[in-house]
Amino acid sequence: MWFTGLPSSGKTTTAAALRQRLYDEGVTVIHLDGDVVRKGLNSDLGLSEKDREENNRRIIHVSEIVVSGGVPVLSSFISPFKKTRDFAKEIIPNYIEVYVSTPVEVCMERDVKGLYAKAKKGEITGMTGLDAPYEVPESPEIVLETTEHSLKDNIDSIVRYLTENDYLEETDR
Repeated sequence: MWFTGLPSSGKTTTAAALRQRLYDEGVTVIHLDGDVVRKGLNSDLGLSEKDREENNRRIIHVSEIVVSGGVPVLSSFISPFKKTRDFAKEIIPNYIEVYVSTPVEVCMERDVKGLYAKAKKGEITGMTGLDAPYEVPESPEIVLETTEHSLKDNIDSIVRYLTENDYLEETDR
C-alpha cells in the first residue's frame, strides 16, 4: 500500500494508525516512512529532483522485496511524480495507491517541522506543493479526504477496501 500526498498531509499518521489497527487485529505489516528512511538507508541523498527519484527508487525496491517475502508494506512517501508511482505499481506486488488529499493551506497549519514556513521565507527551496511540483494521482485505488473525515473514518475506509477486495479476510479482523 503506497501512501502519497503533500508534506504534512497525513500520510505517516494514517499509515501508522492503519499499522496499529491491523496489528491489533492480528495482521503483521511493515510501515516504511519517508522521514525514517531518509535518516538511515537514504541518508546520503539530498532533496534535488534526482535524489528524490533515487530515494523513491530504493524504497520501491525495498517494498518489493518485503512484499515478495509475504509481508504487506505500508509505504508513506510524498512521491510527487506520476512516473515514480507508475514504477512502484509495476514493481510492487498487489500495489494499492492511497492518495492522502489535503489542501496545501491545511498542510502548512499541520507542519510541525516548519518546512513550509522556511520555504515561504526563502530559507529552503524545492518544497513540494510550493515551489516544487506534486502531480496529483489520476486514479488511486483509495482517496482519503483528511479535512472531511476523521482518522478513524479513513482507517475504517481502508480496512473496508482491503476486505472487499480480498486483501483481508473477515476472519483476519
